[in-house]
Amino acid sequence: MKPTLIEALTRPPQGYADTAALGKEMRRLCSLGLDSLPLPAGGDTLQRWQCLAAVAGHDLGLCKLYEGHTDALAIMQELRAQPVPEGSIWGTWASEPPQARVMVRREGDRAVLSGRKAWCSGAGVVTHGLLTAWDDDGQQQLVAVPMDQPNLCVTDDGWHAVGMANTGSVEILLENAEGWYVGPAGGYLSRPGFWLGGIGIAACWFGAARELARHLAQHCHARPEPHALAHLGAVDRALGACIAVLRQAANAADLQPEGPFEHSARLCRAVAEETAETVISHVGRAMGAGPYCKDPHFARLIADLPVYLRQSHAERDLAALGQLLGAPTTRTWSL
Repeated sequence: MKPTLIEALTRPPQGYADTAALGKEMRRLCSLGLDSLPLPAGGDTLQRWQCLAAVAGHDLGLCKLYEGHTDALAIMQELRAQPVPEGSIWGTWASEPPQARVMVRREGDRAVLSGRKAWCSGAGVVTHGLLTAWDDDGQQQLVAVPMDQPNLCVTDDGWHAVGMANTGSVEILLENAEGWYVGPAGGYLSRPGFWLGGIGIAACWFGAARELARHLAQHCHARPEPHALAHLGAVDRALGACIAVLRQAANAADLQPEGPFEHSARLCRAVAEETAETVISHVGRAMGAGPYCKDPHFARLIADLPVYLRQSHAERDLAALGQLLGAPTTRTWSL
C-alpha cells in the first residue's frame, strides 16, 4: 500500500544537508507517486494546498522544490502539453528580472533558447525546467527544457542566501539550448490556474507558520506561563483567519473552475504573509533564543520562512489588491 505524503516525509535528524539531499528526497517522493496532487480547481483544491502545507512544515527547502515540480505538472496538464518523461523532476522558473532574460526562436517543432535565467530553484538536481522566454515579436512563451544538454550551464551565480540556502536557486545560461513549447504565446499568465498557483505558495507560507506555532503550543503545554499563552492566543487567531480564507478560496475555485481568481489569490497571499510574520514575531517573543540555537528543525524553518515570504511584493501587492476592489458597493465585505 502506498504511504500518504505525511507518512512518507521522514526528516534526517539534522535536516537536509544540501541541495543534493533535497534532490534525493524529491526522487524518492516522486518514485512513490506522491507528486500526483489534485489539480487546482479540479474538485479537491483544498487537498492540494493541504499537501503543500504539510511539506512546508516538514522542510521549506524541500517544499520549494516540491511546489515547483507539482506546479509544473499542473501547468502542463492545464495547457495540454505532451506527457512528461517518466521519472522526470521539474522546476518552474518564471521570474523575469531585467538583467536576466531568455529569448526563444522556433525551428520546426523545436524551441531554441539563448540567454540567462535567474532564480532557478533546484536547477542542479531537477531533470527538466519549465521556464518563460520571449520571442522576437515580444510575446512570452512557456518552454520545457531538458537539463542534461551541452548548451545549458547551471552556474553558481546569484545565490548567497542563508535562509532557503539548500534550494540552490542559481542562474542558468542557455546558448542555443533545445526544448519544446508548452501552450500558446501568453498562455502561462492567461490560464485560470496562474492565480491558483499563487495561492499554492500562500499555502506553503501557512504550512511553515503552522509548524512554528506547533513548537509554541508544545512549549506552552510544558510551561503554561501567562505571557507565552497570550502569544499562543495571538498565533491561533492569525492561523484561524488564514485557514478561513484558504478554505473559502479552495471552495470557490472548485465551484467556478474558470475563475476569475486574481482577487482571491491576492487576498490569500496577503493574509498568509501577515499570518506568517505574526507567528514569527510571537513565537520568538514567547520562546526566546533557545529553539533558535538548539532545535535544528525550528532554526532552519525560522531562517527559511522570511526568505520564502519575499516572493511577495509587499505593499505593491496590497496596492494591486486595493485597486481590484473598484468602487465600494453594498456587496463589498458582506457577511
